[in-house]
Amino acid sequence: MIITLTGVPGSGKTTAAKALSAALGVPWYSIGDLRGKMAQERGLTIDQLNALGEKEAFTDRDIDDYQAKIGERGEDCIVEGRLSWHFIPSSFKVFLDADPAVAGERIYRAQLTHRRTDEPVYGSAKEAADTMAARVASDVRRYQKYYGVDFHDHANYDLVIDTTRVPPEETAARILEAVRRKAGA
Repeated sequence: MIITLTGVPGSGKTTAAKALSAALGVPWYSIGDLRGKMAQERGLTIDQLNALGEKEAFTDRDIDDYQAKIGERGEDCIVEGRLSWHFIPSSFKVFLDADPAVAGERIYRAQLTHRRTDEPVYGSAKEAADTMAARVASDVRRYQKYYGVDFHDHANYDLVIDTTRVPPEETAARILEAVRRKAGA
Protein backbone atom coordinates (compact mmCIF):
# COMPACT_ATOMS: atom_id res chain seq x y z
CA MET A 1 0.00 0.00 0.00
CA ILE A 2 1.13 3.54 -0.72
CA ILE A 3 0.36 6.16 1.90
CA THR A 4 0.52 9.80 0.83
CA LEU A 5 0.96 12.46 3.50
CA THR A 6 -0.14 15.96 2.68
CA GLY A 7 -0.71 18.96 4.86
CA VAL A 8 0.35 22.36 6.00
CA PRO A 9 3.95 23.17 6.94
CA GLY A 10 4.66 22.34 10.57
CA SER A 11 1.86 19.79 10.85
CA GLY A 12 4.25 16.88 11.35
CA LYS A 13 4.31 15.30 7.89
CA THR A 14 8.00 14.38 8.01
CA THR A 15 7.79 13.07 11.56
CA ALA A 16 4.77 10.95 10.64
CA ALA A 17 6.43 9.71 7.43
CA LYS A 18 9.53 8.56 9.34
CA ALA A 19 7.43 6.82 12.01
CA LEU A 20 5.22 5.09 9.44
CA SER A 21 8.23 4.03 7.39
CA ALA A 22 9.82 2.44 10.46
CA ALA A 23 6.60 0.80 11.65
CA LEU A 24 5.74 -0.66 8.26
CA GLY A 25 9.29 -1.37 7.08
CA VAL A 26 8.80 0.51 3.82
CA PRO A 27 10.73 3.40 2.24
CA TRP A 28 9.52 6.99 2.38
CA TYR A 29 10.02 9.77 -0.11
CA SER A 30 9.97 13.48 0.68
CA ILE A 31 8.85 15.58 -2.25
CA GLY A 32 9.73 18.72 -0.27
CA ASP A 33 13.31 17.49 0.07
CA LEU A 34 13.46 16.93 -3.70
CA ARG A 35 12.18 20.47 -4.32
CA GLY A 36 14.73 21.78 -1.81
CA LYS A 37 17.50 20.00 -3.68
CA MET A 38 16.24 21.43 -6.97
CA ALA A 39 16.32 24.91 -5.43
CA GLN A 40 19.85 24.49 -4.11
CA GLU A 41 21.12 23.18 -7.45
CA ARG A 42 19.93 26.46 -8.95
CA GLY A 43 21.33 28.62 -6.15
CA LEU A 44 17.85 29.44 -4.87
CA THR A 45 15.93 29.10 -1.63
CA ILE A 46 12.75 27.03 -1.70
CA ASP A 47 10.69 30.23 -1.63
CA GLN A 48 12.60 31.63 -4.62
CA LEU A 49 12.00 28.37 -6.49
CA ASN A 50 8.29 28.60 -5.68
CA ALA A 51 8.18 32.19 -6.98
CA LEU A 52 9.88 31.02 -10.19
CA GLY A 53 7.36 28.20 -10.32
CA GLU A 54 4.52 30.69 -10.54
CA LYS A 55 5.91 31.57 -13.99
CA GLU A 56 7.76 28.40 -15.04
CA ALA A 57 5.94 25.06 -14.87
CA PHE A 58 9.10 22.91 -14.85
CA THR A 59 9.69 23.60 -11.15
CA ASP A 60 6.57 21.61 -10.34
CA ARG A 61 6.16 19.30 -13.30
CA ASP A 62 9.59 17.62 -13.02
CA ILE A 63 9.00 16.68 -9.38
CA ASP A 64 5.35 15.84 -9.94
CA ASP A 65 6.24 13.47 -12.79
CA TYR A 66 8.70 11.78 -10.43
CA GLN A 67 6.09 11.19 -7.74
CA ALA A 68 3.60 9.90 -10.32
CA LYS A 69 6.24 7.34 -11.34
CA ILE A 70 6.58 6.26 -7.70
CA GLY A 71 2.87 5.52 -7.72
CA GLU A 72 3.09 3.65 -11.01
CA ARG A 73 5.79 1.34 -9.62
CA GLY A 74 3.27 0.18 -7.04
CA GLU A 75 5.82 -0.46 -4.29
CA ASP A 76 4.64 -0.16 -0.71
CA CYS A 77 5.94 3.19 0.52
CA ILE A 78 5.17 6.52 2.14
CA VAL A 79 5.21 9.65 -0.03
CA GLU A 80 5.20 13.01 1.70
CA GLY A 81 4.24 15.96 -0.48
CA ARG A 82 1.47 18.47 -0.92
CA LEU A 83 0.18 17.00 -4.20
CA SER A 84 1.17 13.37 -3.65
CA TRP A 85 -2.51 12.45 -3.14
CA HIS A 86 -3.24 13.87 -6.61
CA PHE A 87 -0.40 12.16 -8.45
CA ILE A 88 -0.85 8.82 -6.70
CA PRO A 89 -4.64 8.52 -6.70
CA SER A 90 -4.67 4.87 -5.59
CA SER A 91 -2.84 5.77 -2.35
CA PHE A 92 -4.27 6.02 1.15
CA LYS A 93 -4.47 9.80 1.38
CA VAL A 94 -3.77 11.60 4.68
CA PHE A 95 -4.00 15.35 5.34
CA LEU A 96 -2.34 16.80 8.42
CA ASP A 97 -3.49 20.20 9.60
CA ALA A 98 -2.27 22.45 12.41
CA ASP A 99 -2.94 25.86 13.85
CA PRO A 100 -0.57 28.30 12.06
CA ALA A 101 0.90 29.68 15.31
CA VAL A 102 1.63 26.17 16.63
CA ALA A 103 3.05 25.10 13.27
CA GLY A 104 5.26 28.21 13.20
CA GLU A 105 6.57 27.38 16.66
CA ARG A 106 7.36 23.82 15.58
CA ILE A 107 9.24 25.00 12.50
CA TYR A 108 11.13 27.64 14.49
CA ARG A 109 12.17 25.09 17.14
CA ALA A 110 13.08 22.45 14.55
CA GLN A 111 15.53 24.74 12.81
CA LEU A 112 17.51 24.97 16.05
CA THR A 113 18.48 21.30 15.75
CA HIS A 114 17.98 20.55 12.05
CA ARG A 115 18.19 23.51 9.71
CA ARG A 116 17.27 22.91 6.09
CA THR A 117 19.82 24.67 3.94
CA ASP A 118 17.18 25.66 1.36
CA GLU A 119 15.31 27.69 3.98
CA PRO A 120 16.10 30.99 5.69
CA VAL A 121 16.90 31.22 9.39
CA TYR A 122 13.77 32.36 11.18
CA GLY A 123 14.14 34.95 13.93
CA SER A 124 10.91 33.94 15.65
CA ALA A 125 8.00 31.53 15.52
CA LYS A 126 5.85 34.30 14.06
CA GLU A 127 8.35 34.88 11.27
CA ALA A 128 8.32 31.15 10.50
CA ALA A 129 4.50 31.12 10.49
CA ASP A 130 4.35 34.18 8.20
CA THR A 131 6.87 32.65 5.80
CA MET A 132 4.90 29.39 5.74
CA ALA A 133 1.66 31.29 5.02
CA ALA A 134 3.33 32.98 2.03
CA ARG A 135 4.75 29.62 0.88
CA VAL A 136 1.36 27.93 1.03
CA ALA A 137 -0.21 30.85 -0.86
CA SER A 138 2.36 30.33 -3.63
CA ASP A 139 1.64 26.60 -3.61
CA VAL A 140 -2.09 27.24 -3.92
CA ARG A 141 -1.57 29.58 -6.90
CA ARG A 142 0.72 27.11 -8.69
CA TYR A 143 -1.45 24.06 -8.05
CA GLN A 144 -4.54 25.87 -9.27
CA LYS A 145 -2.73 27.22 -12.35
CA TYR A 146 -1.08 23.95 -13.39
CA TYR A 147 -3.47 21.29 -12.14
CA GLY A 148 -6.74 22.94 -11.10
CA VAL A 149 -6.63 21.35 -7.64
CA ASP A 150 -6.94 22.59 -4.07
CA PHE A 151 -4.84 20.60 -1.63
CA HIS A 152 -6.78 22.13 1.29
CA ASP A 153 -10.03 20.42 0.24
CA HIS A 154 -10.50 17.70 2.85
CA ALA A 155 -12.77 15.78 0.46
CA ASN A 156 -9.57 14.67 -1.33
CA TYR A 157 -8.42 12.58 1.64
CA ASP A 158 -9.19 9.31 3.37
CA LEU A 159 -8.09 10.69 6.74
CA VAL A 160 -7.70 14.22 8.12
CA ILE A 161 -5.94 14.86 11.43
CA ASP A 162 -5.55 18.20 13.17
CA THR A 163 -2.17 17.74 14.87
CA THR A 164 -2.27 21.01 16.83
CA ARG A 165 -2.67 19.22 20.16
CA VAL A 166 -1.77 15.70 19.09
CA PRO A 167 1.69 14.29 19.89
CA PRO A 168 3.60 12.90 16.88
CA GLU A 169 3.42 9.32 18.15
CA GLU A 170 -0.37 9.54 18.34
CA THR A 171 -0.58 11.02 14.83
CA ALA A 172 1.38 8.07 13.44
CA ALA A 173 -0.71 5.62 15.49
CA ARG A 174 -3.95 7.09 14.16
CA ILE A 175 -2.70 6.79 10.59
CA LEU A 176 -1.57 3.18 11.13
CA GLU A 177 -4.92 2.28 12.65
CA ALA A 178 -6.81 3.80 9.70
CA VAL A 179 -4.53 2.09 7.17
CA ARG A 180 -4.98 -1.28 8.86
CA ARG A 181 -8.75 -0.78 8.99
CA LYS A 182 -8.81 -0.02 5.28
CA ALA A 183 -6.55 -3.00 4.47
CA GLY A 184 -8.83 -5.29 6.46
CA ALA A 185 -11.99 -3.95 4.84
